[in-house]
Amino acid sequence: MDTAQARGESSQKRQVNAADRARLVAAVQTNCHIADARHAADMTLCIYLLQMREYFRWERAAPFGAVLARDEVGAWIAEREKLWSSLEDAPFVALPCPGAATALDAFDVAAMNRALLPAGLLYGAGFAASDRPVFFLAELHSASQRDGLAVLSAGRELARGLLAPPAALDAAAQAPAIVLRREAVARWGWEKFETYALRRAAGSALHAAVEAYGFERGFDAALPRWIAEQGEAMVLHEIGEHRAGELLGAQWGALRLSLPTRRGDLYARAVRDQLADFLVTLPTLLERDATASIHVWFANYDGVRELLFPALKVAYAAWRAGDGGRALRDAIAAGEAHFTRLARQALRLHAEGRGGAAIERLLTAQEATLAH
Repeated sequence: MDTAQARGESSQKRQVNAADRARLVAAVQTNCHIADARHAADMTLCIYLLQMREYFRWERAAPFGAVLARDEVGAWIAEREKLWSSLEDAPFVALPCPGAATALDAFDVAAMNRALLPAGLLYGAGFAASDRPVFFLAELHSASQRDGLAVLSAGRELARGLLAPPAALDAAAQAPAIVLRREAVARWGWEKFETYALRRAAGSALHAAVEAYGFERGFDAALPRWIAEQGEAMVLHEIGEHRAGELLGAQWGALRLSLPTRRGDLYARAVRDQLADFLVTLPTLLERDATASIHVWFANYDGVRELLFPALKVAYAAWRAGDGGRALRDAIAAGEAHFTRLARQALRLHAEGRGGAAIERLLTAQEATLAH
């Protein structure tokens, strides 16, 4: 269904009655619990506890900044882990779809949303990092088109799991779509502010972002701007992901599957992420002079991406010092050329049947790093 059709039909407000809606929420939430039962242990203990605390906050509808009683959170975690232990081997349940004669497979997103979008609901299902299943059900906030892609924005979430990625590109669908989860964007902002409040690294990109948004003057007051601007930055990244996918072709997925270690896959993912942001995100933010969003982007430029292009932060420092973005534009152009070339070399090795180990050596070699 295209978004114009979705808007037209939703203006007629095809309602889902309360009983059908409750059954659907319960089924989606069950699948969220099953996914968590299988994969919650994949997280480090620190990340797990932080995510569980925010999941508790969402489930109890507690405002950001509210002090959460440690004993209450601890008891809730124990109960949730007990529930997960009973569901670890359970299959995902089929979903009762309003207007459908039979229940639908949990991953049949297109069919679910054909029924739900006109009723002002949005369903999501897919796989996050490490092939972890993710499900959610939300009220539809908006539907639009960008660069030939549908952009579906989720408002209040009715069912979700422990992992809640703020944005995703459903490139496998017949009509590729970007899904943006506004609540997850807001919670991500709160987590960034909490991180800053604990460390207060003066002069850092995160410090500059917190100052730009005025979080210390009042987080709730600054939140609408954060959601709007960071939601837009995430949409730009997913548009970049789509363009990178067109550039790399279908064999990139097969190439990733051939890599023998998780380290190799992290490097492959980082290469594609760099391309997405150098093709679309960073050039667009610079063109718009989106200062706050550029600070946020660099506050999250770390890990393998930074290892592959450490010189990019030097260009960011020049931008902060007032060079008008000249060093950043040059670095973006150099990065796009370098990582396009690197990705094509990897694809050539894959086409020649050289094997995943050879590709991993290429991606992790010193020559893969753009140091200046």
